[in-house]
Amino acid sequence: MLKKILYFLWASVFVIFLLISIRSGSFISFITSMENSTFDIRQKVLTNSGVRKHNIVAVDDASYEYILDHYGEWPLRRDVYAKMVDYIEAQNPKSIAFDIMFVKSMKSENSADETLINIFKKYDNVYTAMNLDDQPNDLRTPPKLPKKLSLTVPRNYVENNTPDVIEYTNCRAILEGIIEATSNIGMINVSRSDDGVLRQMPLYLKYQGKLYPQLGYLIGKRHNENLFVKPDKTGSVTLNWYGPAGTFENIPMYKLLKAVENGEEFDYDFNGKIVYFGATAASLFDIKTVPIDKVYPGVEVQATYVNNLLDGSAIQKVPAPVNIIIGLLLAALIIYCVFKIQSIAIASGLGFTIYSIYVMFVYFAMQTKNMWFEIIVPMIFCLFGFIVAVIIKYLIKSRDFDQQYKLATTDGLTELYNHRYFQEQLANFVSHAKRYKLPLSLIIIDIDFFKKFNDTFGHQSGDAVLRQVAFILKRNVRMSDIVCRYGGEEMSIILPSTTYEEAVNLANKLCKLVSEKKCKLSGGRESNVTISLGVASYGYDGVTPSELIETADKRLYNAKETGRNRVN
Repeated sequence: MLKKILYFLWASVFVIFLLISIRSGSFISFITSMENSTFDIRQKVLTNSGVRKHNIVAVDDASYEYILDHYGEWPLRRDVYAKMVDYIEAQNPKSIAFDIMFVKSMKSENSADETLINIFKKYDNVYTAMNLDDQPNDLRTPPKLPKKLSLTVPRNYVENNTPDVIEYTNCRAILEGIIEATSNIGMINVSRSDDGVLRQMPLYLKYQGKLYPQLGYLIGKRHNENLFVKPDKTGSVTLNWYGPAGTFENIPMYKLLKAVENGEEFDYDFNGKIVYFGATAASLFDIKTVPIDKVYPGVEVQATYVNNLLDGSAIQKVPAPVNIIIGLLLAALIIYCVFKIQSIAIASGLGFTIYSIYVMFVYFAMQTKNMWFEIIVPMIFCLFGFIVAVIIKYLIKSRDFDQQYKLATTDGLTELYNHRYFQEQLANFVSHAKRYKLPLSLIIIDIDFFKKFNDTFGHQSGDAVLRQVAFILKRNVRMSDIVCRYGGEEMSIILPSTTYEEAVNLANKLCKLVSEKKCKLSGGRESNVTISLGVASYGYDGVTPSELIETADKRLYNAKETGRNRVN
């Protein structure tokens, strides 16, 4: 019965722990942070897998210096970008995407802007970027974007599956001529975790009640009309990283500029490639922190994003209920091991092995199926289950030990301590009294005419009398006094820190209480019994257990010989 109660309590504590975990915002934030760290570790281990489908024309440090030396300013004039696009288009690329925002610039001549605008009119595979933000309305009036830039997504898909789509109140619009010339304009907003690390990218964002595609999602849909990626409730997907900065084939822009300026053939092959333009120079501040690198150019984030969409390698997070169920199953298995295996050390090792196998499964699930199974939540369930199971196991063991100890030291009929326990404790108290010079007394008790009582009323009634006399003795002594069944109808009481006079007074009291109490017998009958008592004290009557017992026994004999129902 006790085991069932303990199992019920364990289950109750486990459920309470689960409910608190689910409802505690700070706890969830902590767990999320820890889980993100395990994701980062997995991504670092799994890098350098996957096929890169892009070239990046990078404004690296050397190119930035070249542009300042030869063109005298940054940003670069828009007509120069137009020339580079014409040059690349001759090699039949899949798409050209600018991770660069062509906003109004007082440095750029109108003719240069018009040249770039005409590029967007000329080629339908050229894309550019725009950015949403939350700038105050009194600083910048939120522009109204044309409907052609918005994204058509099934209404129920958005409302039911992405209820918390990231929403912005303002927009940093690019050149009006580009907006009029093309619909190939996507947002380049990113989605950072609370720790500042970029692990996800939005598929689309909300602005003025409409959805606008992220630049990479727009390019991905162009090259795969059936592209389908299931986002989380914010409309974002988790990126699968291919390696540290420089993983993609970065082409320094200054080399391309030289080839365009001189009309030379270029060493790089753009045929069938998606070509990104973007800054990788740290001085241009388009640097992100990602799971695999603290310094990662924004344009490579965009390239990683598009590559994920096209090769279907974006990470799919396993739903929270699945992780909880996995945690419960692992915890249940570990708890089973704890209860079934005698050695806690072996059970601990087996539990660690079970969890390690799960961690290996999690690793290979991300490597082969791009699935993100959580590590921290199952670990918490396993640890909590293991600790509680060990506690319960030791409670049960302790209870079993107490039960065995009670059986070994207690008389089953009277529930008094048995003769063996009496001998052990008397020896201990005699030693204690001798060392600290404390008083100690002993009373030995015998039920008068008990054999005759058994012959008259039967052994069941005799047993009832033994139990009731034992109850009177236990109820009327101190907690520190030890009442024992000495043998047959004889009982004894060890009285620590008790003088002979105090022991005699107690003995007289017990003698009177027993004689006045009517004992209930079998068959509804009642009868009075009396007891005789012999008292001995340490020092006066002996200094060893055997001497005390011998003296108390002699005085008990004298009490019985001189009339019974008395103390001697």
